[in-house]
Amino acid sequence: MKSRANTQFNTQRGVSLIEVLVTLVIISIGLLGTASLQVVSKRANFESVQRTSAAHLANDYLQRMRGNRSSLENYLVAGVLGAKSLGDTPTKDCSADGVDCVNSELASFDQWQWERQLDGAMERIGSVNTGGLLEPSACVIGPAGGIDGVYEVAIAWRGSSEHVNPTIHDCGEDTGKYGDSNEFRHVLVMQTYIDDD
Repeated sequence: MKSRANTQFNTQRGVSLIEVLVTLVIISIGLLGTASLQVVSKRANFESVQRTSAAHLANDYLQRMRGNRSSLENYLVAGVLGAKSLGDTPTKDCSADGVDCVNSELASFDQWQWERQLDGAMERIGSVNTGGLLEPSACVIGPAGGIDGVYEVAIAWRGSSEHVNPTIHDCGEDTGKYGDSNEFRHVLVMQTYIDDD
């Protein structure tokens, strides 16, 4: 004769459908959380790469200025650099072997070459720029006449997420590139003291 304990044990074998569904819901929530974390991580990584690129570009421009101190006033920009605002190649390619450039020509070439880096024209797939910043704008200010003083390079670009429009600099503001209220505008400002000797 079978005891009651054995009968109950035999009827509770296996997993019920409810238990399977609860397990699937828990696993699904965990996977959605992981996917969400990946999206946030990719966005943060993109912003980090853009900010690092902006810092390298700003430092590069200031170093070009420092290397051509007698022509500092030629590095200052009245408007905004970016999107081929300087036009086509300068008349003299100062990077070519055997080409002698005066300081003002070197400044013009430096600006043109730097703007190409800013726009991402140094890395291309077909006719599309793939390097550089996303919709960049750059502003360069300093003492009039290229005298000793503090020189500043501000670079703005389009971020991937909305935030409050930064007030540290107005470079690129209200150009229409960064949203109706400039909510996608990110800005990096770098300053340095340069003497003209």
